[in-house]
Amino acid sequence: MSIFDNYACYYDLLYLDKDYAKESQFIHQLLLTHAPNTVSILELGCGTGIHAALLAQEGYQIHGVDISAQMLERSRSRLTQLSPDIAAKLKFSQGDIQEFRVNQQFDAVISLFHVVSYQTTNEALEKTFATAKAHLKLGGIFIFDCWYGPAVLSDRPTVRIKRLEDEEVKITRIAEPVIYPNENLVDVNYQVLIKDKNSKAVEELQETHRMRYLFKPEIELILKQFQMEAIAYREWITNQEPGFDTWGVYFVTVNNN
Repeated sequence: MSIFDNYACYYDLLYLDKDYAKESQFIHQLLLTHAPNTVSILELGCGTGIHAALLAQEGYQIHGVDISAQMLERSRSRLTQLSPDIAAKLKFSQGDIQEFRVNQQFDAVISLFHVVSYQTTNEALEKTFATAKAHLKLGGIFIFDCWYGPAVLSDRPTVRIKRLEDEEVKITRIAEPVIYPNENLVDVNYQVLIKDKNSKAVEELQETHRMRYLFKPEIELILKQFQMEAIAYREWITNQEPGFDTWGVYFVTVNNN
C-alpha cells in the first residue's frame, strides 16, 4: 500500500497553500525553453492530478502515473470538473514508476514535488530513470525536482507543524525529521490529527516518509548510464543558482540516444 493512501482524501487540503498554478506555468516555460515542440507528456507520480490538469489547459496531452489508487481516484474525479476538450487530453494509470511501461514514447517526462527523492536506494533511482528513458523520444527531456544535498546538510530539517481546515475538518500535521547523513536519507515522521467539525471525532494517522537528498554529481552519474545529460539545474521556481540554502532544485535532462 502506498504511504499516501491513508490520507489521500486530505491531501489537497494539506497542500492548499501550494501554488500549483505558478508551478505549472514554471514547467510550461521550461518546456517552451528546452523542448518547444512538446505535445505529449508522461508524468511520473501525478498525485491527485492538479499539475496535469493545469498543463492540459496549456494544450499538452498528459498521461499521469501514480502508485496510489486513492490518489488516482481523486485525479479521475477531477476530470468531471473540466471541460470535455481538456479532460480528453488527460489519462491516468496506476503503477509503480520504477516498473511502469506503456507502449508509447513522449516528448517530455516530468516528475514533480520531490517524487525522485522518494526513490531512496540506488536501484530505485536507476529504475526510475530507466522508466523516463524508456518513454522519451530522441531529444526528449526529463524534468524533475528533488531535495538538494548541500542545503539539507547545511540547513538541516527541523520539526514543523501545519494546521489547516475547511468546512468539514480541522487538520494538524506534525513532521519530525530524523537525518541519516551516511545514507543521504531523512525519515520524516508524520503525525496527522483530523478532527471532524460535526461529530468532533478525532482520527490520528502516523506515517514515515523516507526521503533521499541528492547531489549534482551523483545525478550526472546516473544520467550517464542512460545516455542522458543534464542541460539545466536551478532552484525550483526562483531559477537562482543552487547553493547551501537551496532545498528544492530542478533538473532538465535530455535523452541523447
